[in-house]
Amino acid sequence: MGIPNSLSGYNVSHECTTSAGPGSGFAGPDYLAAGGPATRVERRMSEPLLLVILGPTASGKTGLSLHLAERFKGEIVSCDSVAVYREFEIGTAKPSREERARVPHHLIDIADPNDLVTAGDYSRLARQAIHEISRRGRLPIVVGGTGLYLRALLEGLFTGPPRSEEMRARLRARAETRGPHYLHKLLRRLDPKAAQSIHANDVAKVIRALEVSITARTPMTQMWQEGREPLRGFRTVRIGLNPDREALYARINARAKEMFSAGLIEEAKSLLECYPEARPLTSLGYKQAIQHLRGEMTLEEAIAAAQQGHRNYAKRQMTWFRREPEVEWFAGFGSNPEIQRAVEKSLEVV
Repeated sequence: MGIPNSLSGYNVSHECTTSAGPGSGFAGPDYLAAGGPATRVERRMSEPLLLVILGPTASGKTGLSLHLAERFKGEIVSCDSVAVYREFEIGTAKPSREERARVPHHLIDIADPNDLVTAGDYSRLARQAIHEISRRGRLPIVVGGTGLYLRALLEGLFTGPPRSEEMRARLRARAETRGPHYLHKLLRRLDPKAAQSIHANDVAKVIRALEVSITARTPMTQMWQEGREPLRGFRTVRIGLNPDREALYARINARAKEMFSAGLIEEAKSLLECYPEARPLTSLGYKQAIQHLRGEMTLEEAIAAAQQGHRNYAKRQMTWFRREPEVEWFAGFGSNPEIQRAVEKSLEVV
């Protein structure tokens, strides 16, 4: 089931009131009169600015986004595939109620637990929120770690042919009998650009590219270029957070442990009883809490598994985000005042 009609609006999660009107905020006269570095940012803009803050889990994206939103009269658009769901609190590391009271937040708590919010749904709602924030003369700041959602928002998604399990099975059989390099050689013939970007040993991606190219009788990369509708009308600035790995892992471990101390098991039990089929129950933290509830893990094992899962997730996030174009990376946590000042200084010359 897709996102319901009741969510056709993007559902601001302010927990505070704003009085921004057409003449106030990031692009309005009141903002210009304020002077300072923010003024220089606005004056250089040929198009409205869209700020994107990306990075792995626990890298301090929330802290940086709050600082910049208060500094530049911004509003935050969450880019998190689990934070969209109501009642999932402890395991999502959503901004606290106090943090949401400081700055308007969007696309948090917009769906019921049993709803399904796709990347396409997110893109539509996030684009609506961004345009409305900008029309109010404020700075939209997209913040989060869900790479697919971010790509859908900024670049759009292409509609490929439906999955063909029969073809996939045949291609997997070929890979097993003749090796992955045989499939990759076939892909080089059908879609040379895709073959250049997909490693021969990444059999799953090679099979998907072949499936699309064969079924549609068109190279997948050509369909990708023709079928997407990128976000237009904004000048996008990407800020990336890349803290020291050991420091990041220490923070991830501490945060995962704190979630269990804060009542994650009790929350997971309640959600499981009310919404046994809810997809977010398979997300990190909730999955391990449920395994503990079912007697499959001790508490210590569940915490350790959640910590390992979040560390692995952080690795995957960085692999994904390194493919994002034109990211200005900062080597530290977003909650660090030095990093916050460095990002501010960078925005002065945007």
